[in-house]
Amino acid sequence: MPHETSSTDRGASSADGTANRPAVRVLPLTPAHARGVLGVFDEGMRAGNATFETQVPTWDEWDARHSAAHRFVALDGTDGVLGWAAVASVSSRAAYAGVVELSVYVAARAHGRGVGGALVRAVVASTEAAGIWTVQSGVFRENIASLALHERHGFRVVGVRERIGRRDGVWRDVVLLERRSAVVD
Repeated sequence: MPHETSSTDRGASSADGTANRPAVRVLPLTPAHARGVLGVFDEGMRAGNATFETQVPTWDEWDARHSAAHRFVALDGTDGVLGWAAVASVSSRAAYAGVVELSVYVAARAHGRGVGGALVRAVVASTEAAGIWTVQSGVFRENIASLALHERHGFRVVGVRERIGRRDGVWRDVVLLERRSAVVD
């Protein structure tokens, strides 16, 4: 089912150079977006607070890790891919068929424009329409913007995995969040 949403700029002003930008469009993510998606992933990876990964996957690797049914890209017509969101199954066991893990990445040039929120809303609508009852996410404790984004969209903190892995030789904590659907039984 085609899915398109739009988001208006949040906090845009002529002083910061973002006034009069086109609305953000959220569309299903396709292989045509691969280069932009991997570029945004690379930017997030290099920033150091988005993932334990230290190398950008190939498109085939990225594609194999994410559900084809629930992946979206944010575009505005001028800046290319501004962000993306996709889910992955958490388990092959039947009991977890309605549970997925969310990844959301927003390009630095798109921060403050409502991109992350538009992407999360698209994923929630898509997963709920498919009968998925829980969307979970793991976020580095230091990634305050991502934690706030998730909480604004109905995710709650369910725990912290302390010193769960190293990134660049530093132990990192991962905050576990989940959003339980109010419409899927």
